Amino acid sequence: MKVNRFISWCRRYIRWPFLVGVAVIVFLTFFNENNVQRYYEYDLEIERLKKEIKNHEDTIAYYRQLNSKLSTDRETLERIVREQYHMQRRDEDVYVFTKD
Repeated sequence: MKVNRFISWCRRYIRWPFLVGVAVIVFLTFFNENNVQRYYEYDLEIERLKKEIKNHEDTIAYYRQLNSKLSTDRETLERIVREQYHMQRRDEDVYVFTKD
């Protein structure tokens, strides 16, 4: 009885254009090249890249500040050269200690 009522309701209100429209919407939403899952993955990738850009901007700001110090302050230049490149004067001995 209920099945017959459901079938008669479907025949009355559900037509082919409606079914085709629903099929097109389902296809475009889930099975197309530009589906919902891909949009979600792209959003995650965008957020990850924004965080990476933020980290690199902080690093760039640090190196810009260091560069300006190196061009104006001779003591900072000498300290950096001695620490990172192990340079020495002619009458000096340099000992490098490493942490193991």
